[in-house]
Amino acid sequence: MAESPQHATADPARPIRVLIVDDHEVLASSLAMVLDAEDDISTAGTATTLEQARALVGTTDPDVVLLDHRMPDGDGVAAIPSLRAVRPDLGIVVLTASAADHVLIAAIEAGASGFLSKTRSLDEVTAAVRAAAAGESVISPELLARLLPRFGRGKVHSADELTEREREVLALVAEGLSNAAIAERLVVSVHTVRNHIASLSAKLGAHSKLEALSIAVRQGLLPDL
Repeated sequence: MAESPQHATADPARPIRVLIVDDHEVLASSLAMVLDAEDDISTAGTATTLEQARALVGTTDPDVVLLDHRMPDGDGVAAIPSLRAVRPDLGIVVLTASAADHVLIAAIEAGASGFLSKTRSLDEVTAAVRAAAAGESVISPELLARLLPRFGRGKVHSADELTEREREVLALVAEGLSNAAIAERLVVSVHTVRNHIASLSAKLGAHSKLEALSIAVRQGLLPDL
């Protein structure tokens, strides 16, 4: 069974710990300086190879990994399962220089929390870190709407495993809504929404909201896409 896709730290006073995985040392250092300047975020370390990243995930206790797509010793997206094997509840944001759909789809299917272009502002980096730590998806509703229909569709899966409310929440996640927006739409608490997402993700074997959506599309649970 997959871990819950909720990455918020148990202690609200504890800063969000971020591991930066990028072979461009200047960029990694700049990101670390920006993140360390935030009161609620701290850098757990930097890695210039995927091998270093796997080791640091196990020793630095990060909540979020900013992961470059192209690393000198392999594909960052392909490395996501091995990073999750060390720490299943990681929020992983893939840093991309290219927004090719096949790369983004592969990242979603691997359990990434979302993506961030290297051209985005530093404010957007900190916002993405906070979103990933809270178990939110780091993707625009427009990009999500473009990508979801591209996932392969298999045989319709029995929806009996998901409750009616869980299917309703899943459909709202597919609209690109945040947990808070879903809570407002359903007139429930954010805590209740998080519980529903944790439950449906565990049933689908997903590590993130985006991965849960990709599995749901493949299993025919979102027929209106």
